[in-house]
Amino acid sequence: MAYGDFVIQRDLNFTIYRGDIFVIMGASGCGKSTLLKHLIGLMRPARGRIIFGDVDFWEVPEQVRWSLMEKCGVSYQDGALWSSMTLSENISLPLEQYTVLTSSQIRKLASLKLSLVGLKGFDDFYPAEISGGMRKRAGLARAMALDPEVLFFDEPSAGLDPVSSKLLDDLILEIRDSLGATIVVVTHELASIFSIGSNGVFLDNEERTMLAAGNPHDMLKNATNPKIIDFLTRGTGKREAVCV
Repeated sequence: MAYGDFVIQRDLNFTIYRGDIFVIMGASGCGKSTLLKHLIGLMRPARGRIIFGDVDFWEVPEQVRWSLMEKCGVSYQDGALWSSMTLSENISLPLEQYTVLTSSQIRKLASLKLSLVGLKGFDDFYPAEISGGMRKRAGLARAMALDPEVLFFDEPSAGLDPVSSKLLDDLILEIRDSLGATIVVVTHELASIFSIGSNGVFLDNEERTMLAAGNPHDMLKNATNPKIIDFLTRGTGKREAVCV
């Protein structure tokens, strides 16, 4: 991954399996969000390939790439809701753009998506009228609007209190289990990494490459690199207190 001649990360090689909650982790500035942009299809790798199933994403016609992207949903760090639209209207927007459903069907489906994230009855509220945690859940409802096979989250717990963060983690697990979606999460929140992560990759901003991949618990248990140990134990080095 590079911006012009400046290399962000190199020699990345990992697999995200169907049904994973895959965590992209590492220190600030290591390229986590940039990797997410590559996986979503917003940025092309300077070198290498991104493969969905058996399809090489950047070697197929543009129409095929768009069809792959339509199978993905994205929940942004701040929710990225349209402030002039109600929650129902925000969620209805992708349904209006990419389906042939009637207005009545779309409103019912938007209401259902809000119910799935614990926002039943908030259809006609505007983003400014609800809390930050609720806006994140509304953003998740919009990401789920088209029933995607893969859901991408960029720092979902950022700015949330510990209780709200735990509720969001529980919701992510519930979505994975009930809808069968594959989930990719960018986060540096250790509680989330260990409670929801089933697979992941650890990026380093100095060596500009991945230092480890796999289940976060196994990653810490088997780690010999002090950077991984420090990150996953919050600098204490006490594996037993974290890896439970």
